[in-house]
Amino acid sequence: MLRDRVAASDPGLLRLAAGLRTVGAIALTLAVLGVLGMSVPHLVAGAIAAMVATFAIREKQRARQAVTLALGLPVALVSMSLGALLSSRVLAGDLFFVALIFCAVYGRRFGDRGTALGLIGFQIYFVSLFVGASVSGLPELYGVLGVAFLCSAAARFLLVPETPAGLLERLREAFRVRLAQLVSAQLALLDAGPEEIDSALKDVREGTARLHETALMIQGRLEEGTSDAGAARLVQRRVADAEIAAERLGLLLLTARSSERADTLTLHLPGAPAPRPGRMPGRDEAMNRVRRDLEALRLLVLRPVAARSGTALSQVRNRLLGYREEENLPPAPPAVQDVFRGVGEAARAVLGLRIALDGPQDESDDSPATARSREELDAEDAVIDAGEEDGGTQEELTGLRRPTTRAAVQVAVGSALAIAGGEVLSSQRWYWAVLTCWIVFINTASTGEILVKGYRRLLGTVLGVLAGIVLAGAVGQHTWTAFALVLVLVFAMFYTAPLSYTLMSFFVTAALGLLYTLLHTYSLSVLVLRVEETALGAACGVIAAAFVLPVRTDRRTNDLLVTVLERLDDVTEAAVDQLSGGSPEELLDRARDLDQALADLRAATQPLTHPITPLRARRDTARYVVALLETCAYHARSLAATAELLPTHPSIAADPRLRRAGRRIGENIAAIAAHVADERSTARVETGPSIASLLESEVPGTPRFGRVTDRVLRHVQRLDETLVGLARPLDVPVATPGR
Repeated sequence: MLRDRVAASDPGLLRLAAGLRTVGAIALTLAVLGVLGMSVPHLVAGAIAAMVATFAIREKQRARQAVTLALGLPVALVSMSLGALLSSRVLAGDLFFVALIFCAVYGRRFGDRGTALGLIGFQIYFVSLFVGASVSGLPELYGVLGVAFLCSAAARFLLVPETPAGLLERLREAFRVRLAQLVSAQLALLDAGPEEIDSALKDVREGTARLHETALMIQGRLEEGTSDAGAARLVQRRVADAEIAAERLGLLLLTARSSERADTLTLHLPGAPAPRPGRMPGRDEAMNRVRRDLEALRLLVLRPVAARSGTALSQVRNRLLGYREEENLPPAPPAVQDVFRGVGEAARAVLGLRIALDGPQDESDDSPATARSREELDAEDAVIDAGEEDGGTQEELTGLRRPTTRAAVQVAVGSALAIAGGEVLSSQRWYWAVLTCWIVFINTASTGEILVKGYRRLLGTVLGVLAGIVLAGAVGQHTWTAFALVLVLVFAMFYTAPLSYTLMSFFVTAALGLLYTLLHTYSLSVLVLRVEETALGAACGVIAAAFVLPVRTDRRTNDLLVTVLERLDDVTEAAVDQLSGGSPEELLDRARDLDQALADLRAATQPLTHPITPLRARRDTARYVVALLETCAYHARSLAATAELLPTHPSIAADPRLRRAGRRIGENIAAIAAHVADERSTARVETGPSIASLLESEVPGTPRFGRVTDRVLRHVQRLDETLVGLARPLDVPVATPGR
């Protein structure tokens, strides 16, 4: 269905809502100003001001959004006034612009509101330069700004309203659809031939990553979107269960396709070879049934079981949940039987997700296996603690060590260079260089990130100039036709912004070409100057980042890598301790902290993994390290989820012997983190006996594993092996037994 595709491609409809809200604010502003008979420069100023007032505000609570928008209007009025007053005083205007840029960037340390007000102040000053504001024209411009901010408020709160609860509901629906898409990709992987296997595996990797992304988005919206803390924790738990069950099912399918157990890394490393089909007696017959059950699982995800009893879908659900019972498994090789168990666990996760999101369901048609699954879910729900755990304190960085202060100094120096160079190119439109320098610093934290962002902006600008030439020639002086096209381009800009910075730059440059036409300043030389100023601004940003309080990409990625390792240690230590009989702790929040730290690291390594990087070996190493960490995070999440089942699951209980395994894992994580933080560290990663052998009882005659499940052992063993594998690309010494 089209609705499902849109929900999956744009979780929560965030991009669609942002585009519609911004376009609505601009259109409403243009309509009001048009009725008032304002001139074209005022229409342009109002359109840009409405856009800025709409996209600058990023707070989640509606009340805080309203306060920030109200505070933004006086900031905009002051900025416009100073822009007009200083327009004829070149040196004073340049010095103020640099000071304004410093304050706008420094304001990011005060959170979303500080960021929004700084952005409004900078952009409105830019508007004053763009439309040539003068002191005599300030009264009309004040009115334009007032209309723009009122229309922005109307678009935000009336035309395209967004409530935390409504957004969370859309994110939940997106999670369901993406889960169904992942099951479809796994089904395609099952059927893929030798020529199709690599493409099918890529789809599974992308589906897994997209599901994980949506789970993180839900986690970030739970607090605001759910009034009941207990309900929020229940949703968080069920989303995590479904995510882990789906990822585990993909691994089991890979193993069932081949004659050997698939490496977890295969699902996380782009370009990793896919397991080829192996010979396994009886597998093909059982695979036909797996295929049917995967399709049934996909239907369970998308469609709720009907209230009336005896429906085909409820019977399918009962059958899939029956696979969790050992006696209900069909005859098949062990690897294929594991797939059936995985399908059963996924069906249980879907059932739990349905109950958490949709409330109690009809139980009249439950089989004994389904009834037992419901009892387990109810027992888990009963022990979920809605209390919050105390957060730890972080060391507060001061002075130039604070990222916002350092970025403010860097962008101020870069902007000063851009002003000087821009005025050499053009005394009238030098501000384009400053705008580019400013933009390349937004949401970047290292020299490499700024370099990549500057390159993408320049590429998008060049392509946008070509499009602007075509559009400006086609539109001519048809004012309202040009504004209509601007609205289309603005919507495309906001809809594509999270996907591609190059595309966003393309659309904004094409829109500017039309605005130039409306202001009667369009010419080929102006658009060429736009490219030159953009290249200059990007170069000034890179120079400032490289020579003024620089943060090298290696340093930033190393800092983030240490953070990921610390979060991994937190999750693993707490999970193993609980599985060993320790006191219960909050594990899912710790697992999500690990996921967020890993997402930050993945973003920071983009300059290292970008296709244009000439250092191929370094690029491959960065990808390999991130893939290994994703594998570690998967096993840590699985251990955390299993540990939280201890109070309720009949086949999982604490085993004190797990502490031996956890001790070695913790020491190895600490050794890797110490070496990343300081290459002179002498810490070494220890290898030795397998995890299973570490669990051997010291008392003769004691059962080998007691009540600890094989699944826990596999996760701990794979985590231990992956950490040893992680040590090698990071050049951490590995100590072998007996040496």
